[in-house]
Amino acid sequence: MITAAAAAAGAAAAGPAYASTGGASGKERAVTEHAVKEHFGTLADGTKVDRWTIENGRTRLSVLSYGGVVQTLEIPDRHGHRANVSLGFADLDAYVASSPYFGALIGRYGNRIARGTFTLDGKAYQLPVNDGPNSLHGGDKGFDKRVWTVEPFRKGPDVGLTLRRVSPDGEMGYPGALTVRVDYTLTAAGDFRIDYEATTDKATVVNLTNHTYYNLAGEGSGSIYDHRLQIAASRYTPVDKTLIPTGELAKVAGTPFDFRRAKEIGRDIREAHQQVLYGQGIDHNFALDKGLTRRPEHIVTVTEPESGRVMKIATTEPGVQFYTGNFLTGTFAGTSGQVYRQGDGFCLETQHFPDSPNQPSFPSTVLRPGDTYRSTTVHSFSTR
Repeated sequence: MITAAAAAAGAAAAGPAYASTGGASGKERAVTEHAVKEHFGTLADGTKVDRWTIENGRTRLSVLSYGGVVQTLEIPDRHGHRANVSLGFADLDAYVASSPYFGALIGRYGNRIARGTFTLDGKAYQLPVNDGPNSLHGGDKGFDKRVWTVEPFRKGPDVGLTLRRVSPDGEMGYPGALTVRVDYTLTAAGDFRIDYEATTDKATVVNLTNHTYYNLAGEGSGSIYDHRLQIAASRYTPVDKTLIPTGELAKVAGTPFDFRRAKEIGRDIREAHQQVLYGQGIDHNFALDKGLTRRPEHIVTVTEPESGRVMKIATTEPGVQFYTGNFLTGTFAGTSGQVYRQGDGFCLETQHFPDSPNQPSFPSTVLRPGDTYRSTTVHSFSTR
């Protein structure tokens, strides 16, 4: 892979335009001062998919134009050895055929909407039902299965990628043409920051998130149950057997969902608690104590004992969906060639609550013309 320094040198020699170079794989690469662009594959309809790589400090990020997928995220351990901590695939065909949302941008609505229906301003809308009786992650062809326009950028010492697309009125049943911009930024400190922004020409509902599966010991290294996790949430949203919230904000105290003090992810995951049985592990939204905020506030700390890697998450969102990789079935292999099994990765999807359009007591996800949807999540990495 070309380093940031090498990319900068190539850009200086070639001027402001992309410079094509031959990679070891024989694929064409385009190098700018801030990013490396490579051809990753071609969809069945002939659409080309690119992989973009940026690097800052000791953090390196590779993103696909297909689904805005975080394919790899490489960070160092306590000895300075870098490893990819994001689960994913080595080729495009696997993402198209069988991806359980690895690394993807999720929209228009992250998480589940009961029975794939909601009513807004007196009008009922029907969405695709793609998760039992419910609609999940925007439907059967959500933002995770769309090709995005990608442009690299630099802001002072930070480098990043801007992803854009317009979701037309009626796409997957949602009203309004939604214009979406997402910035993936690597800061000089090595943080991975995601900024979401959207506007609409009709009243609609929006809940954007990212579905990266993490294993801080390294992708393909096995179970994440020994990772220590702390979540600043005193309550969570219990679900019915189809994983739709009941509307209750239940206390985590005395349940397997109590991560107010750091504990191993797997410590209580086999407890015979009805909510754990419904999710086949943990697949629940935590109502963050801080609520909805204008600036990102710290909500999560995850520590992996062997590597010493620590990930802290700050967000503006009122909730985070914690998912323990319960439906990784051992039927496919990841980028390292290792098979993924249950519990080999975890997700912490910052978001508004599931089924909010049908739950008046939950924070609203309605976006109206003239308003702008904004959301920010920052992943900070260190070692101990």
